Amino acid sequence: MAYRNGNYAAFYVAEPFDEDALGAHAAKDFCYYNMLRAWKGKDSSFPFNDSHDKTYNVRDNSNWGLTLKPRLRQRLRSSKNIVLFLSSNTKSSKALREEMDYGINDQGLPVIVIYPEFDSKESLLTNGDIKERVKKLWDKLPIFRDSMGEVPTLHVPLKKILIKRALNDIDLMVATKVDPQIFFYIT
Repeated sequence: MAYRNGNYAAFYVAEPFDEDALGAHAAKDFCYYNMLRAWKGKDSSFPFNDSHDKTYNVRDNSNWGLTLKPRLRQRLRSSKNIVLFLSSNTKSSKALREEMDYGINDQGLPVIVIYPEFDSKESLLTNGDIKERVKKLWDKLPIFRDSMGEVPTLHVPLKKILIKRALNDIDLMVATKVDPQIFFYIT
C-alpha cells in the first residue's frame, strides 16, 4: 500500500494536449497549480506536498491509456487528498473526469476546492448559502458535482492563508477524514 502523504492537484488542461513550446504551462488553471508550487518553493513550511513529484514526469503527447491514466492513478494512490482548481476556464476533460472519478469514488480522497476567481470566504456565499455562481462551476465538472456527497469537500477562495489551513486540516485527509459534507471555513 502506498504511503499517502501527497496533495494531488487537479486542474484543467485543454485536450488534445498542445505540443507547442508552452503546452500545459499556458493553461490558466495550470498557472494556479504553479502558484502552490511557488509558495512551497519560497517557504518550505508551506504544507503542499505535490503528488505530481512522486512519479517521473510525462510529456503532453504521452499515450492516455499506456502512460497518462496509469500515472495519475499511481499519484492518486499516494495522496491524502485532492486539491481541485475550479474556475470559469475549467472544462470536463478526460483527465479531470478520471481524476475525480478514481480519486473520489475509488480512493475516497477528500477534496479541497480552490476558486481562483473568488477573493474571500464571504464571496462564495450569500446569506450562509453557496452562491449560484459557485454551483454553476460545479456543473462544468459533472463527475465532481455528482460525487461530492461521497467525501468531505472544503471550498475556499485563492487565499494563501486559507489554503494553508486546508492543507493542514486532518478532517480533509483520507486516513482521518470526516463524514461526507460540504464545508466552508467561517472564521
